[in-house]
Amino acid sequence: MSRFYLTTPIYYVNARPHLGHAYTTIVADAMARWHRLVGDETFFLTGTDEHGDKIAQAAAKAGVAPQAYADEISAAFRAAWRRLGITPDDFIRTTEPRHQAVVQGILQRLWDAGEIYLGRYGGHYCFGCERFYTEKEIVDGRCPDHRTPLTWIEEENYFFRMSKYQDWLVRYIGDHPDLIRPERYRNEILGFLRDPLQDLSISRPRRRLQWGIPLPFDDAYVTYVWFDALLNYVSALGYPDGERFRSFWPVAQHLIGKDILKPHAVYWPCMLKAAGIDVYRHLNVHGYWNIGGGKMSKSVGNVVEALALTGRYGNDAFRYFVMREMTFGLDADFSEEAFVGRLNADLANDLGNLVSRATTLIVNAGGIARVPPPGEAGDLEAEVRGAFDKARHELDAAMADFAFQRGLAAIWAWIARLNGYVDVTQPWALAKQPAQRARLEVVLYTLAESLRLLGIVLAPFVPDAAAKIRAALGQSGEPRLADAAWGRLAAGTPVQKLSGLFPRVVIGGDAVTGADAARVEIERSAPGPRRRKDGDASGGAAATAAAAAPGAPSAAPSGATSPTAGAASASGGSTSGAAGTAATSAPGSASRRAGEASGSPATVGIADFQKLDFRVAEVVAAEAVPKSKKLLKLTVSLGAEPRTVVAGIAEHYAPADLVGKKVVVVANLEPATLMGVPSQGMVLAGSTGDALAVVTLDRDLPPGAKVR
Repeated sequence: MSRFYLTTPIYYVNARPHLGHAYTTIVADAMARWHRLVGDETFFLTGTDEHGDKIAQAAAKAGVAPQAYADEISAAFRAAWRRLGITPDDFIRTTEPRHQAVVQGILQRLWDAGEIYLGRYGGHYCFGCERFYTEKEIVDGRCPDHRTPLTWIEEENYFFRMSKYQDWLVRYIGDHPDLIRPERYRNEILGFLRDPLQDLSISRPRRRLQWGIPLPFDDAYVTYVWFDALLNYVSALGYPDGERFRSFWPVAQHLIGKDILKPHAVYWPCMLKAAGIDVYRHLNVHGYWNIGGGKMSKSVGNVVEALALTGRYGNDAFRYFVMREMTFGLDADFSEEAFVGRLNADLANDLGNLVSRATTLIVNAGGIARVPPPGEAGDLEAEVRGAFDKARHELDAAMADFAFQRGLAAIWAWIARLNGYVDVTQPWALAKQPAQRARLEVVLYTLAESLRLLGIVLAPFVPDAAAKIRAALGQSGEPRLADAAWGRLAAGTPVQKLSGLFPRVVIGGDAVTGADAARVEIERSAPGPRRRKDGDASGGAAATAAAAAPGAPSAAPSGATSPTAGAASASGGSTSGAAGTAATSAPGSASRRAGEASGSPATVGIADFQKLDFRVAEVVAAEAVPKSKKLLKLTVSLGAEPRTVVAGIAEHYAPADLVGKKVVVVANLEPATLMGVPSQGMVLAGSTGDALAVVTLDRDLPPGAKVR
């Protein structure tokens, strides 16, 4: 059995997880899942970097000890990865004794060998980066990363004799052309090494910084960030004598963003060489996510909260977007419009509709909800099988290169081929012709087997959706890539319909971004002929439910005008962040907006309207939702059925003013969670300008009475 060891950077605990952290960890998780799928013995490591100037300063500002501050933020990273479905084999913290012992042991060995000396240094220092910058690196007198003024610091520190390893490092990179990849980053490092390499400062005096690992040979100093942080990659394996170290270090691969290329491609190999440890096998480097034309950065203030997006659209959609949108190694632009576009086109339209159509056809057209016998395949089936073999070959090659985008493109090319196969074979028409029964069974088997294969190869990328596909085809247990071979689906296997795998999303108004999301409309398509990418459908029905991010205006009911009667609370589909304030305008097409401007709202059929269950509800308790200016948590009675509804009316009603009121709610919306509070309905309200009023009764009716 082959082995695979992959690490992310350990994330600095000066900020909670955002898109940048999430991307690195998601692609690492996908790669670890891929190697587990292949059958490799896999070890996936992530963690947190918890020492340094910034942590001490942030803790002091918060009025807590540095350890308590680090505990809180590290726990937030662990919780975020659990919520994102990320499955590391270990989570290392640099404040753990197992790590500190390794750091001090290696430092002592290097000190004893004469690799470390005491010297004096002066330079321009960035507290944000926790490093000195040379005159060549400074941009307009500021840090090139944080764009903040630098501080001149001159002090005595300990230094690692890194310069003595320059020639060795150049030769080693030359002898191992795939050590740093993609190649552009290898070339960047070789270009950097054309200039003389300086020795590396590895300490800070304790009179200036207490929060760090003390040097074992001089406790007046603490270890500087890189000689602490980088060693996590071996300390987590039990260096020097641990079985994991012996098993996994020879196959070590690191995954990083390009902002920490130099420490990993220059400092770390030199440190390993000096310590007598073999250099890692590969350093895999990805680019930046750009927001509004610039690199995403906490200090610049353009951070995208990953959890807000996954809460709204689901983990699988988020995972798919970041892996498909970014060409590994290059920068990519992030916008929620692009996110929703990929969700709709690739996931809802291509994959979701394929799964819905295929499972529905097998269950309905086949006469029994089981996989039919394979029958005698023809040329079309041979083409489908050949297209899968081609996709598998391209996927294998892409994953060997960390080329997630290329691998997913190969899978989606096959999905497109499958959708074309359905359109050409028209199994719904074959089902109406008894003489074509044998041909129908061939087509349905081909679709069923194709879905089984998709449930395997998609597992590293969209694990939840892949598991649902496998379950619909009666496949239990962990998937194995070895089973992704044509013809292994047994006839007679039970099949279940699977629709709504990825509901379509329509953004109303301006593009939504991060926590400031605007209106969102979820459209759940009923099984039927495939929806085209332009939004038209050749058949089937659709139902929509308004939703938006917490604290943002919600979508009005179709055809609403201003002043409107709208929803003061919403619970909608797969967006767990639903509407929090009254509707003021309806998202939709230009023609709808034109109709509203002329006072002629769009119409809905009576059948659609009757799907909504309006009920009288009595407010029995009300309270503010913590950390929200707009949301109230209402406990309402619908007769014998109490429930919680979160309503975006806090700016218009005090909680005490609502208790005892009878209001109208939409009682049959899917539950949603707003600011951590489950919401089971929607309170109706009307608004005009800045004024808002909940809909009440002019006569007394009992709670639970139906509103018609």
